Amino acid sequence: QVQLVESGGGLVQAGESLRLSCVVSGSFSSINGMGWYHQAPGNQRILVARITRDSKPSYADSVKGRLTISRDNAKNSVYLQVNSLKPEDTGVYYCNAQIVDYTTGAYRSNLYWGQGTQVTVST
Repeated sequence: QVQLVESGGGLVQAGESLRLSCVVSGSFSSINGMGWYHQAPGNQRILVARITRDSKPSYADSVKGRLTISRDNAKNSVYLQVNSLKPEDTGVYYCNAQIVDYTTGAYRSNLYWGQGTQVTVST
């Protein structure tokens, strides 16, 4: 069973920085793309950053310059550095990962989600 666990959220003041982490565990063959999503209170979950298996990042226009996504394939982990936090960054941050499994002889690729980590930015 594959599990994604986020960490690193918390209560911070505007202008500060946070580094969110997401670790993938369980039985699988490899991890393709990984991403971070933000769900502000009362809003839909939106993609803010994603990264390919060979670490090519892409970002939502609204957060370019403040966010940096990275991954460590040896640790099955993806990270999100968020700088210059704003009150509108408040919400739950979720990671997802495209998990590939061919240990059974059949190729399978499924998208898994973590349960999220809460970030609250105060003024």
